[in-house]
Amino acid sequence: MEQAPGAGPARIVGLVNGLSERVGRAMSWLTLAMVLVTFVVVILRYLFNIGWIAMQETVTWMHALVFMLGAAYTLQHDGHVRVDIFYRGASRRTKAWVDLLGTLLLLLPVCIYIGWFSWGYVANSWAVQEASQETGGLPGLYLLKSSMLVMAGLLILQGLAQALTSLLVLMGRAPAEDEGD
Repeated sequence: MEQAPGAGPARIVGLVNGLSERVGRAMSWLTLAMVLVTFVVVILRYLFNIGWIAMQETVTWMHALVFMLGAAYTLQHDGHVRVDIFYRGASRRTKAWVDLLGTLLLLLPVCIYIGWFSWGYVANSWAVQEASQETGGLPGLYLLKSSMLVMAGLLILQGLAQALTSLLVLMGRAPAEDEGD
């Protein structure tokens, strides 16, 4: 059975978008958890004069994870900051060119840079099984630091999906459901 032109790349885009969607939705639930834990920290501190460093650090960790792991989801949904004075009114082909060039010349090099320079930082943290410097703080800080590498990887995948989508638009093979963009 013969595939339609662009079916392979469209399938890859669908898989990457699905991954970003699942991770992003998980991060939205983590945001709710962050609000609830912050509420508990405030209640314990101001009503009962009780403070737990680990619980306070949990909020910081969740906040970091929401931003680090939610970045690809935000990219997928075009939620990053952009000066779109010209982009907004541009044709679909022009937008595809801007997205393709932006991905290849800006996003991917920055993500590769982040991944490359984070590698040693994360590896050193794993080597010493780094934990919080605070007494009573959370162990496993190396796990949190690893999210830098995961973020770079997820953004690279989403960037490649965006580049493939742009190429499909430029070749006139974009999926029908994308026509409303």
